Amino acid sequence: MKLAPRDVAVYVRQPDPASAGCLIFGDDAMRVALRRQELLKSLLGDGAEEEMRLTRLAAADLRGDPAALLDAVKAVGFFPGPRAVFVEGATDGLAPVLATALAEWRPGDAQIIVAAGKLTAASALRKLFEGHKSARACAIYDEPPGRAEIEALLAEAGLRDIPRDAMGDLEALSRALPPGDFRQTIEKLGLYKRGDTTPVGPADIAAVAPLTLEAALDDALNATAEAAEGSIGPILARLSGQGVTPVSLCIAATRHFRALHAAACHPGGPAAGLQAQRPPVFGPRRDRMLKQAQGWGRDKLETALSLLVETDLTLRSAQSAPQMALMERTLIRLAMMPARGRR
Repeated sequence: MKLAPRDVAVYVRQPDPASAGCLIFGDDAMRVALRRQELLKSLLGDGAEEEMRLTRLAAADLRGDPAALLDAVKAVGFFPGPRAVFVEGATDGLAPVLATALAEWRPGDAQIIVAAGKLTAASALRKLFEGHKSARACAIYDEPPGRAEIEALLAEAGLRDIPRDAMGDLEALSRALPPGDFRQTIEKLGLYKRGDTTPVGPADIAAVAPLTLEAALDDALNATAEAAEGSIGPILARLSGQGVTPVSLCIAATRHFRALHAAACHPGGPAAGLQAQRPPVFGPRRDRMLKQAQGWGRDKLETALSLLVETDLTLRSAQSAPQMALMERTLIRLAMMPARGRR
């Protein structure tokens, strides 16, 4: 039986205990691993391995001993409860072995859970599970989790009734992070809010979201974007002492102003533009950048980007001027640009 993509998330959380088994396959090994881990937990509950209700078999071992699969499926466990045999790394070459096990499967036997990589529509393995009246075939695509799946992850972390703005930030973050990193971020958010009765807010998400390169240079970039030219020199001296090079500073500044420009040009407005960034901008940092984008406007941001590109080329050329001094002059010129436009 072939499951539609929208039904896969539901099935792995509420699998059919009377099914003969399930094939989980896809391009992304991490996404496949997370799905089969979730399926096995839903199917067997906690303590399955300790109670010997879960048997793991490698595909390579079954090629040398194909009877091991059927023996594991038919084995009677010492502990009560559902049982499963998990086959890792299956390919089409294992289809005859799995076909025999499925044909011999009877209610009460261990379910056969199979994980595989990319399989085409003509795959013998896919055809075997899709054509079976009881087994399932689940294709895992490289798509971000939907809202229902995010809510399920939040519930597992003990988080419910998430406000709309925080949920919007989480959906944006799910599109920017790999699935494993996103799951860890949700778990970290649950720990962060443990014992806190206030609703989850954008600031909470910003506190647990993975840091980006811009976070280490925010002081200098914010001073530039907010016309605080008097603060730029001391900040650059501190960054230079920490080993930040003028070229890396220029790259970070270009990235920051490009993000502001993209936000200013977004058809849904600067706020929507910042949320559409990859990675998206959250919490207090988003509020600060929103004010910056609104204060600069599209035209001045384009001028700022031109100046930064010119500075980057100069820094990479054979000129003899002190590079940090050149970078400082550029940032001060940028900081003074909005004030000149208001005169």
